[in-house]
Amino acid sequence: MGKILVTGATGNVGRHVVSQLAAAGLDVRALARRPERVQPGVEAVQGDLTAPETLEPALKDVESVFLLWPGLTTGNAAEVIALIAEHARRVVYLSALVPDSEDAAGHYGEIEGLIRRSGLGWTFLRPGGFAANTLGWADQVRQGVVRWPYGQASRALIHERDIAAVAVHVLTSAGHNGAAYPLTGPDELTQAEQARVIGEAVGRPVRWEEQPPEEAAEQLLAAWGDEAFVRSALQAWESFVTRPERATDTVRRLLGRPALSFRQWAEDHVADFR
Repeated sequence: MGKILVTGATGNVGRHVVSQLAAAGLDVRALARRPERVQPGVEAVQGDLTAPETLEPALKDVESVFLLWPGLTTGNAAEVIALIAEHARRVVYLSALVPDSEDAAGHYGEIEGLIRRSGLGWTFLRPGGFAANTLGWADQVRQGVVRWPYGQASRALIHERDIAAVAVHVLTSAGHNGAAYPLTGPDELTQAEQARVIGEAVGRPVRWEEQPPEEAAEQLLAAWGDEAFVRSALQAWESFVTRPERATDTVRRLLGRPALSFRQWAEDHVADFR
C-alpha cells in the first residue's frame, strides 16, 4: 500500500486518522500549517490547502489523500484537487450529510463535483452532526446551565473517532470506490438531552434554558461574522425539532461494531468541560 497523505492532520478528525494509520504501521504523511503539533514519530510536512504552491512536497509519492477542506467556501479547491489528481490515485473526502437528501449541498456538494470530474478514485464520507460541536457549550456547562435555542432539536451526533475509523477503513481496504457513506452516531438525542448527558459525565447537573433564536443569532453573528451561515445554522437546528436527524447503521456495517455513543464521547471529553 502506498503513502497516505492526511490533510487537516491536527484537527478533531484528522489527528485521529493520523494516529490510527500510524498505529497500524502504515506509511502516513501529515499535512499541517503547524507540523510541530503532529504526533511524534509521524512524517509531517508544512503546508496549507489555501496556498497550493505549498503542496508539492506533501504530495510527492502519495497514493491516497484524506481531504478535509478548510473553510465554508470552495475557494481554490479546483486548483488543489487538480494538483492532487496529478500525484495521487484516490481521495477520501470528508463531506457532510444533508437530511432527507442523497446529495451534499453548498460548498460540500461543489467540492464533491470537482472530485467526481477529476479522474481520481473517490469515496465521500458524509457525517451528520459532530459531537465535538457541543464543546461550544463548555463555559456554560461549567456554570451548570446551557442557554441555547431549539432544545428539542434531535440529532444523532457522531464521535470524531468513528469518522476517523471509517476513513482509515476506506483508505486501507477495497470496495469503496464511488461510494458516499452517511455517518451518524447511534443515539438520537435532543440538545437538552445532550447537555444532560454531558453533565452526568462531568458529575455536575446541567440544566437547559431555552434561548430566543433572535438573541442567539446576534451572539453567533458576533462570533462567526457570516450572516448567511448563522441563518443557515439556526434554520437547520429548527428543522431538527420536527424532523430529527435519524441514526444510520453505516459505522456498524463498515467497522463490524456499533458506533460510539454520545455518552462515550462525553466521557472521553470530561476534561474539556471541567
